[in-house]
Amino acid sequence: MPTTVIFEDAVASVAAEAQNEDLWLAPSELERLGWTLEPEGLCRGPLCVPIPLARRAEFVRADGAANLAALTRHRGQGVVHDAEHGELRDAARRSLAAPDFTLPDLDGRLHSLSELRGRKVLLNSWASW
Repeated sequence: MPTTVIFEDAVASVAAEAQNEDLWLAPSELERLGWTLEPEGLCRGPLCVPIPLARRAEFVRADGAANLAALTRHRGQGVVHDAEHGELRDAARRSLAAPDFTLPDLDGRLHSLSELRGRKVLLNSWASW
């Protein structure tokens, strides 16, 4: 069954196999998202994410399929799986909580995210790279 995957800057309809919180893609389907399985790990261009040897079965099956959900969890990215039209899995809900941090405003006064607990907050991040 086709599965729509939104991953980083790629959106693709791929043949994938969902098993619990895992999403297995054949190498050809993984390549449609810009990733390949190399001896160094899962790679996208010059970026390679090493697969922990003790957890290899979590990332790669004997048939060569790769677990995209394991890759995103390993990289600290949120994973949302909509199996039945909008139901977020518990793991995805937990990943939506931002860790506490403290940053100065333009006047140098420190503000912590925890000060705003219980209120709606929009976090907007930006990076120059």
